[in-house]
Amino acid sequence: MAAVAIAGASLTARPAGVQFSRVSLAFGDRDILKNVSLNLASGSRACLTGANGSGKTTFLKIIAGELEADSGDAALQKGTRISYLPQSGVVHKGKSLYAEAEGAFAHIHNIIARAEEIGGILESHKSAGAATEALVEEQHRLLEQVENSGYFRREAAIETVLCGLGFSPGDFQRDTSEFSGGWQMRIALARILLEAPDILLLDEPTNYLDIEARNWLESWLKTFPGGCLLVSHDRYFLDATINEVYELFQGDLKRYAGNYSSYEKVRKIELESLVKRYKEQQAEIVKTEALIRRFRYKASKAAFAQELIKRLEKMERIEIPESLKKISITFPPPPHSGRVALSLEGICKGYGERQVIDGLDLQLDAGERLVVAGPNGAGKTTLLRIIAGADADFSGSIKYGAGINAGYFSQDAAEALQGGEQVIEFLEAGASLDLIPRLRDMLGAFLFRGDDVYKSVSVLSGGEKSRLALLKMLLKPMNLLVLDEPTNHLDLNSKDILLDTLLRFTGTIIFVSHDRSFMEALSTKTLELSPGDASHAGNARLFYGNYAYYLDRLQSDGLAEPADAKPDAVPAGGGLAKPAQEKRLLDKQRQSHLRKLEKREAELLKTIEGLEADKAQAEAALTQSDVYTNGEKTKAVKLTLANLATAIEEKSTDWELLAAELEEARRER
Repeated sequence: MAAVAIAGASLTARPAGVQFSRVSLAFGDRDILKNVSLNLASGSRACLTGANGSGKTTFLKIIAGELEADSGDAALQKGTRISYLPQSGVVHKGKSLYAEAEGAFAHIHNIIARAEEIGGILESHKSAGAATEALVEEQHRLLEQVENSGYFRREAAIETVLCGLGFSPGDFQRDTSEFSGGWQMRIALARILLEAPDILLLDEPTNYLDIEARNWLESWLKTFPGGCLLVSHDRYFLDATINEVYELFQGDLKRYAGNYSSYEKVRKIELESLVKRYKEQQAEIVKTEALIRRFRYKASKAAFAQELIKRLEKMERIEIPESLKKISITFPPPPHSGRVALSLEGICKGYGERQVIDGLDLQLDAGERLVVAGPNGAGKTTLLRIIAGADADFSGSIKYGAGINAGYFSQDAAEALQGGEQVIEFLEAGASLDLIPRLRDMLGAFLFRGDDVYKSVSVLSGGEKSRLALLKMLLKPMNLLVLDEPTNHLDLNSKDILLDTLLRFTGTIIFVSHDRSFMEALSTKTLELSPGDASHAGNARLFYGNYAYYLDRLQSDGLAEPADAKPDAVPAGGGLAKPAQEKRLLDKQRQSHLRKLEKREAELLKTIEGLEADKAQAEAALTQSDVYTNGEKTKAVKLTLANLATAIEEKSTDWELLAAELEEARRER
């Protein structure tokens, strides 16, 4: 049978899959799954989505065989192998990184042993026969399976996968116990990919990956011939890897064809009627409860009140996804600062013989949003620690602008959170009085809902501490935010809320993220860091545009072009290599474009104002006796009104589009 190459190994192209029918599971009186059905086959590219706590991880565990459902049927095609990557909690020790990765091929050892056993039996057979032929056929099938598994090419496969996920060859002989929690999950992911199963179940596989490892995994999945079911909160990653979405909502599972963005568009339209019915029901509930309060203590109306109570109890409550319950949170406004927020001059930082940052010069004006990009080990977190004042072991100088008050978020700070106080108490201790009434909404936006707010800080998981530390920092009035991976452990809805909040923030932001859509939407400038080694220092290049612009420049300029040949470069030790006149020209072009947009906006608003005046005049005409008593005149005026209404609607739509373009142009200025 034909074999398909993947990451240096290969997988036999044979039919494989798993089918679940009428699966149900309840925890107490809560239905997690209600008669759900799912079919995963070779080539499937599916995403499992739903609100936080809807049961996505639970369902993955059922598919993986780690959890038993209350009822339902499961059918696996013969020989189908399933591999499951949990969100967290995997710890490796006692083996080198390379040996742990090689363990992915352990199941092949059993096949080889059986083939060798058959070989021994055949040696003792002195004559041919049906039994001998059967053994020969079995041995041939087993040896073909070993060949197609990539076992004899495993060294190349292991190196490809480990390096793709961010490990260096120097890590291969390190004991796995030396790696931190995030790297432990990368080890687990590497092993699962090397297993080359028929069905991959990946629960938040990108949580601990930087942008380079994430891009590599995206490419790997595109060539993987087996089936894959993903849970992820990275919209861009999902759009690039899946072609169908399964949504878990109130225990029901529904399939949507297309990528994640297509699902969101379809679901938005689909949910409009649900939201309408939800609002109508909420209004009815409020009205009914008011009647109950009014009549329940009046003897003559007691029976009527009891009927209303029964009606409410029997009412099937309409629920809407958390993502539709839009929460707009507002943090303290940033204090006023000078025009320049931050200046770096000759920043140098090394570890031993390795110079990570060498002579970096950088200036940021107030209100700019800089994303720091680059591969793992390039010094992104190091630079943020220097800027935030968490690392004083460097040379060069940092000058903060007048009135700058900085806040710093990092995963290390989150992990250090301890204490026996409740989550809500922890936040109240650092919040101003005017924010305290809104803390519950803010906690809800960061996935602390219901009784979660009464949890002790000391018992929170790493992800919960991360979200709490980020929220705590944002409660303080600051005008410079230094954020290292702020979107880790947030779901898509929470990311959207955070992004909306940061876009409305008028201060300066410097951040590192591995969420591409978040990086593109928030950034206005991009600083690329390239790793150095013992023989040469790392490079830095500044791009005068957001992350999408940066990627376009890389593509148009060619990835192999040296950093110092690029007009946007900030080479190590040399300050800004981009000619000042080029920057002035770019600024001039942006100003010119902005003025044209503002002129078009003024003209459009003037047109709309004129149309509104004409409409008001026509409406006034309808009240005149010589018009409303004359059928022909009335008909003509109404036709004019209809035409004016259409024109106003069209011009208003044009203005909304122009306003969005204008806002983007002002952000880029």
